[in-house]
Amino acid sequence: MLNNSFSQTITVNESQTATEYGSGLLPVYATPALIGFMENTAMQLIELPADSSSVGISINMKHLKASPVGAKITCTATITEIEGRKYCFEIKAIDESGDIIGEALHERFVVNIEKFMSKLK
Repeated sequence: MLNNSFSQTITVNESQTATEYGSGLLPVYATPALIGFMENTAMQLIELPADSSSVGISINMKHLKASPVGAKITCTATITEIEGRKYCFEIKAIDESGDIIGEALHERFVVNIEKFMSKLK
């Protein structure tokens, strides 16, 4: 049975800051790190056939609040639509005070690994 939503929590560390990513000058949770966390949370929901993976094809994301190193962030992804091999998600990231720090709409496609990688040669 397919799960409709999945949540996971991280604690922001130094390697996830805008300073380290090069996406800004401040030691706060980087937008690219938040996007990666959101994508990872969404991909956990897809039950993959053998020899398959999923790839992100779009993300429309808003980073709404800064988070310092040490902040606990919980990300929840919910499947909103499945169309063949395409999965659509609504994703929210919330800090320990309950504030939404980010939200996104995300799409992923299930691909055959061998076929997908052969197109890169």
